Amino acid sequence: MIASVLVSLGTALAAAALVMGVTAAAAQRQGRVAIVDVAWGLGFVVAALACGAVALARDTGDPLRTCFLVAIVVVWGLRLAAHIHRRSAGHRDEDPRYEKLLGGPLSAVGIGVAVRKVFLVQGLALALIALPVAVGVVLEVRWWPLVVAGGVLWLVGLVFEAVGDAQLAAYRAQPRETRPQVLDSGLWAWTRHPNYFGDACVWWGTWLAGGLASGWVAGLATLVAPLAMTYFLVFATGARLLEQTMMQRPGYPEYAARTSGFVPRPPRR
Repeated sequence: MIASVLVSLGTALAAAALVMGVTAAAAQRQGRVAIVDVAWGLGFVVAALACGAVALARDTGDPLRTCFLVAIVVVWGLRLAAHIHRRSAGHRDEDPRYEKLLGGPLSAVGIGVAVRKVFLVQGLALALIALPVAVGVVLEVRWWPLVVAGGVLWLVGLVFEAVGDAQLAAYRAQPRETRPQVLDSGLWAWTRHPNYFGDACVWWGTWLAGGLASGWVAGLATLVAPLAMTYFLVFATGARLLEQTMMQRPGYPEYAARTSGFVPRPPRR
């Protein structure tokens, strides 16, 4: 069992390295690091497919749960990658977040700095967050109700992400002169970041189905994955970083005062 877990973990790490290596080469050709945002979701797809294939080939774990874990990661990852690709289509300039992180444009700092500060970090983070999948596909299921509960939580998260992204896209499609100063309707009336909240639910659901459903030891060993994802979404590269800019926009401080920053709740009056 330990050997199978180690092989699966190595497979996830190799998949992350492959995806980030290819993305780094593409970034060097395009002269912008921001394409890593599309590769983020695709990296999980590749890792899940690779780990699932290894598990089925080695006849380890429960085939039904293995296929389920691979399926939910593939659906989530492809939707996210497609959404970010559509959103960034036509953009040729570097994302200011990455330019600030790198200390200048890619052409000035060089691909080595980008690999060290962006691609290596995101590759390691990807492998870390994929832990419940890499472990779950090679272990037997101890508690099937947790697999079901994880699937329900994953679905809630996917709905929050997809609906929140669709509502934001519809808002941005309106003429600037006639649309409200901020989007404060739909899911955005309940939380300032429904897509980030949905992302967290997806990975807590994946942990329930792939980690904790395999037993307490596997659950505790993989708990770092949803904790890390939630930290990234709330404090590191997600909500907090975005709101440093958003708070400068007219109407946003008032919106923030009446709307939850992450976990949905009715807006304050």
